[in-house]
Amino acid sequence: MNTSSLSRRSVLRNLTLAVALVGCTTALGDATAFAAEPRTYALTIKHLDRAGHLTGSYSTNVTGISGAGADEVAHPYDASGTTTVRLPQGRYLLDSSLSGGDGADGTDWVVQPRLDLDHDTTITVDARTTAPVDVLPPDDSAGFQHGAMFVRVTQGDAVRETNLVTSSSKLRVAHLGPDAEPGSVKQWFDSYWTTDKGGYALGYTFDGTRALTGLTRHPAAKDLATLQIRGAARPGATENASFDLQPTAGPTVGTARTLPSPGTATYLVTPERGTWDVTYTAPGKPGAASNRYSADGIAVRAGATTTHTFDNAVFGPTLTDRTGVVRDGDRLDVDVPLLADGDGHVPSAPAFSSASTTLHRDGVLVGKKTGTPGSARFTVAPGRAAYRLTSTVNRAGAPGTATRVTAAWTFTSATATGPASVPVSVVRFSPALSPTGTAAAGSTLRVPVTVLGAAAHGRVRSLAVSVSVNGGASWTEVPVENGAVTIRNPQAGTGVSLRAKLTDTAGNTLTQTIDDAYRTH
Repeated sequence: MNTSSLSRRSVLRNLTLAVALVGCTTALGDATAFAAEPRTYALTIKHLDRAGHLTGSYSTNVTGISGAGADEVAHPYDASGTTTVRLPQGRYLLDSSLSGGDGADGTDWVVQPRLDLDHDTTITVDARTTAPVDVLPPDDSAGFQHGAMFVRVTQGDAVRETNLVTSSSKLRVAHLGPDAEPGSVKQWFDSYWTTDKGGYALGYTFDGTRALTGLTRHPAAKDLATLQIRGAARPGATENASFDLQPTAGPTVGTARTLPSPGTATYLVTPERGTWDVTYTAPGKPGAASNRYSADGIAVRAGATTTHTFDNAVFGPTLTDRTGVVRDGDRLDVDVPLLADGDGHVPSAPAFSSASTTLHRDGVLVGKKTGTPGSARFTVAPGRAAYRLTSTVNRAGAPGTATRVTAAWTFTSATATGPASVPVSVVRFSPALSPTGTAAAGSTLRVPVTVLGAAAHGRVRSLAVSVSVNGGASWTEVPVENGAVTIRNPQAGTGVSLRAKLTDTAGNTLTQTIDDAYRTH
């Protein structure tokens, strides 16, 4: 016997045993140390241009949906046009955009919502399978701004999305692969067009089992809704305003435009896209904080016009979807915007010189807070008591834009076991004013009066409205008839102040004063 060979076999056997023992010990110490890696498969993707040739001008994304590859995201690329990536078994969403290189011929976007990878697989992304996205407004002079298409795929609790944003109107799209489950594929397409007076926002939504292969929509003007966005001219403003417009529901990129002050932008939008959101940024003084207003969920109807005017008088208190005053235990939270514009839009950063909110309990001062107009938090003594809450904001040097607003409420409140609404109300004044917040001197002005909050919907016991044309030195009561008061405007350059005194059916009261609510010209 060759002792050298025996020695080598003995060493190999001992080495094998040592490895096995080490593996056994590690497995006992960490049960997952030798957990089997998920099995992977080769996914080969070929990319063909519109001439049927392999192309390197593409961008491909593979996104895991479910299975072992649920969290995988891959961006395979090879300049030859054929690329291979190994991925764990599972379902994937694949999308690939192809271009001619310089973008002159637009983009081809191919989407496969369902790619079940359970064996080595080869797929071909072929630009020749795409069809045009032919969405056009009824105005040949409108210029294309940009478009965006989004695809959302749902499987069980998993939701994955992909999108393509394009600055070219030459977009072509195609579905690839088998159908997905019914209703599991949702798709949006929005395109924005500009005109001298505004533009078009054309949006469409689709549900089904497949991604779109082409899309044709040529709406007539009668099929569209008109949305007017008006901006007022505030005293001292030196810059243009701007606004964003986009659908409320689903993903989108929206459109952003500047707007002269004062100015109006008119957009024709598709009602089938649902409601629309507008964010308006008011022009301000250099160095001042940007002040924005939002109008969300604007309902539109084909053939009808909806107008939103931003940053114009009469500025005053309003109540939002959030309850204005809330009692939680023995904490009282106040959130009543005091400087909403004439259409009721709440500003993000209203200009003001000082603001305070005070609270009395059974005639005794609880506290005074300064800072944000109409916003405060107080801790009160337990039990039931009568309260008086007063909130004031001053705006020096802003004639005709509510130089001082005060709202004072009385109510009874007790300790609450959870958040409970406190019964407060506000009164809104909504006259039709010029873009500079003025009304013609000597004219008769109808001022609609709206009650919001606890006294709304027929719960007003009494309401008195008064007018002052001398800075509040004297007041004249004017009757509220058919939801409005009528004011005979004074001479040009005069500020008109408005006051409301209200009692609801439960005995809660409001006294609200807006100094210099609007001016005459």
